Amino acid sequence: MKLTRRKFVSSIALGFALQSALSAIAQGTGRRPRVLLRSSWKTDNIGDIAHTPGLLAILEQHVPEAEITLLPSLPYGVADGVAEMLLRRFPRLNIIREQAGIARAFSECDFFLHGSGPSLVAHKDVALWRDTTGKPYGVAGITMVDAPEHLNASIIDLLNGARFVYFRDGPSLKLAEMSGVRCPIMAFGPDAAFAVDLRDEARAAAFMARNGLEPGRFLVCIPAHRRTPRWLVPRSEAGFDPAIQSLNDKYKDRDHAPHREAIVRVVREIGMKVLVCAEQVTEIALGKEVLVDPLPDDVRERVVFREDFWLTDEALSVFVRSAGLFGNEMHSPIMCIGNGIPAVIGRWNTQTTKGFMWRDIGLDEWLFDFEDEHALSLAERRRCTSQGPRGCPGKGRNGAHQSARHIRSDDARP
Repeated sequence: MKLTRRKFVSSIALGFALQSALSAIAQGTGRRPRVLLRSSWKTDNIGDIAHTPGLLAILEQHVPEAEITLLPSLPYGVADGVAEMLLRRFPRLNIIREQAGIARAFSECDFFLHGSGPSLVAHKDVALWRDTTGKPYGVAGITMVDAPEHLNASIIDLLNGARFVYFRDGPSLKLAEMSGVRCPIMAFGPDAAFAVDLRDEARAAAFMARNGLEPGRFLVCIPAHRRTPRWLVPRSEAGFDPAIQSLNDKYKDRDHAPHREAIVRVVREIGMKVLVCAEQVTEIALGKEVLVDPLPDDVRERVVFREDFWLTDEALSVFVRSAGLFGNEMHSPIMCIGNGIPAVIGRWNTQTTKGFMWRDIGLDEWLFDFEDEHALSLAERRRCTSQGPRGCPGKGRNGAHQSARHIRSDDARP
């Protein structure tokens, strides 16, 4: 279903819900409202990192008077340079660095905001806030998964007690409604990563110069595992899981053969370069194995392989200089669309229903469900996307900019 601009903005009124909740608090206290933001789940994925600056940008736009304190997943939720990156963009941000700071934040803050994620990730913290403070809370841009650990009576009770809950994909909203969630404000609301505006122009320019990437003359391709092998993530305590390894091995060639075909056609027929990079740290080796190494020699020499991990600001600064992005991850495409860059995604069931948000924002033609055999022929659609509006009327950068305006607009209130 295509959404009109006004209906779309009305359905994602997170900013206005926050304004309503916090203005009442400010009137009652006579001071600036204080928000405790629970986000920053981990640092091994530029998409998980992106949830936080995206939501901070939304807060900055709609409730600029609010004092924001970030409660990350401790001890590593803002490690690896992430805290410094956030503070460069949001210098007024308070970040809790150790457990001792949580009790003080619970006492001083007026509103608890749970950020975007694959579920009600921090449900224990939401419950602790509710039970110990009795103060209001809300949830912004989550997916619901029909599994006991993610959707049970306790979590439904928490959602029912929220001032608002926004779900980042239509199926999640429907599942919540069918499961008995009856929050006063329940609606579709995009993942906060759409609002990310971080930049590291110097690093991006240097990387592109070293690798001969010209603005508008390259595409980005990102691989993904069916399920993340957490045991390969630095500092992870997860043990080797043979079932996950077997699943990934079974599908990794099938899931990336269409992308290899697209790379070949983009290089040979359009003459563009392709940058293969990772959204999540374990995908670096995967990209080399399934996307780069199998390519014909004449194509491989036109492919740039990013051999190390990067932070969200540098990655997005490169993405916005590209002609578009395609791959099997979710949040790099989200950041592209939010910044007016075309992005095509492949998805499968182990990624939950989050990929279906592309349908919710009118980009169903750029969504390929890899559970459907017909979706595996992608090259022609990718080639169309790379050519922009001339090759695919109504889409390309024009379509991406239109979707970005829907997501980011603030001039139509419900």
